[in-house]
This record gives sequence, structure tokens and C-alpha cells, in this order.
Amino acid sequence: MTGNAAASGGRFRDRRERKFGYDFLDEVLVRCPRCDGCAAVTPHPGPLADGEATASETQNLHRRLRCKECSFFKDQIVDSAVVGAPIDPYFQRPVWLQADCSGHVLWAYNVRHLDLLDAYVAAKLRERGEVMPWAPASLVERLPTWLKAAKNRTEILRTIKRLRSTLPADG
Repeated sequence: MTGNAAASGGRFRDRRERKFGYDFLDEVLVRCPRCDGCAAVTPHPGPLADGEATASETQNLHRRLRCKECSFFKDQIVDSAVVGAPIDPYFQRPVWLQADCSGHVLWAYNVRHLDLLDAYVAAKLRERGEVMPWAPASLVERLPTWLKAAKNRTEILRTIKRLRSTLPADG
């Protein structure tokens, strides 16, 4: 299912691939603490990158906050990351992609997250993938009710379009 098919009122098939908000943490777009522009939080390319941590260091998450607009950067190691709010789970910065919508806050960690929300909301037919009793609910199954409601579709899609317009030209 692509965003284009959904935009035409098509079908969204939840393949249950995206289980958690963690699936979108490879890049989190945030407000820069120096210039308030769009900055990115990414895995830190150091000797103890997440995939290379030793057994005693598996809880350490190495991240870098970098702003292309003002050249600000900061490296940080955190023990854990809590997802599910419009705040970066590493530096506690507000996410860039957030706006008031239907009496709530619509937000996404990055463009891929926004694309998923766009495809889901735009689709008039939403199908669930195979459900295993032991498997956790997929990310779209856990979306808030207001975001799933057809009555909010137009406003949500308009807000998503507005959020896309705030993205830097270089992606």
C-alpha cells in the first residue's frame, strides 16, 4: 500500500510490520535548541554504536542531535528511550512534525512516520493483517480513536500536508 493509492481513497493493508514507535527512531526530526530550526537526532556513528555494544552496554543508546541550519550538534548516551509522545525520546526536544488537529496534537517522528499516518488516514478501506494471539497489536491498531475517525479525515490530511510543507528542502 503506498501513500498515493491511499490518497485516492484506496486501501490500506496493515501488514503488521510496524509494531512499535521504535521502528521510526532511526531519525527523529526535532526543534533545534539553538535556532529553533529543524534538526535531526540520529544514531551516533561511534565505536559503541547500538549494534556494536557489549553485553554490559546494551542499554546505552548513542545519539547525535545535529542542525544543518546553525551547525549545532550534541552527542548523548541515554539508558533508555520512551516513545509515544511528541517529544524526542533521547534529548527531550519537541518533535518538528507536530500541529494542533481536531482538538488534539498530530505528530510524527519523521517523514516515514508521517507517510504511514497519511496512508492510513487517507484510505477509505483499512484491512488488518493476520492476527496471532501472542503477537502485539500493530502500530496502526494502537492509533488514537480521533485519528482513526472518518469524520476527522479531511482535517488530518490537511494538517499532514501543512506539516510536509515545513520540512527542509534537502529532506
